[in-house]
Amino acid sequence: MKTAVRDYKELIAYQKSYELTILIYRLTETFPKEEMYGLTSQIRRAAVSIPSNIAEGFMRGAKEYVQFLKIALGSAAEVETQLSLSKDLGYCNSEDFLTAQALTTEVLRLLTSYIKRVNERVTPSKRNK
Repeated sequence: MKTAVRDYKELIAYQKSYELTILIYRLTETFPKEEMYGLTSQIRRAAVSIPSNIAEGFMRGAKEYVQFLKIALGSAAEVETQLSLSKDLGYCNSEDFLTAQALTTEVLRLLTSYIKRVNERVTPSKRNK
């Protein structure tokens, strides 16, 4: 039997998105200085938004939690797009891109699955009526 998660830091989606945020910060350290207020800032803010929304939503009620998870999912999609731009603009090498892309894909998958599970708990099924 699974035990209830008592702290958002126990969530794999939180842990992986936090890891992704650290990776994005390190990756963007080498971006051109003229991107400091452009792509560098944008991808960092999107990355930070993922674990932040997981954490904030966890502390709220279940219905609000789904909304925060959806915001986190949208931010993860932003990171995915901005990573592709970074690679295509030559701001990061293929190895760094592939590492970040794999982690972003994992975060997207985890969040999608988690949203579905939380939604199932929030929305009673027709069988239970």
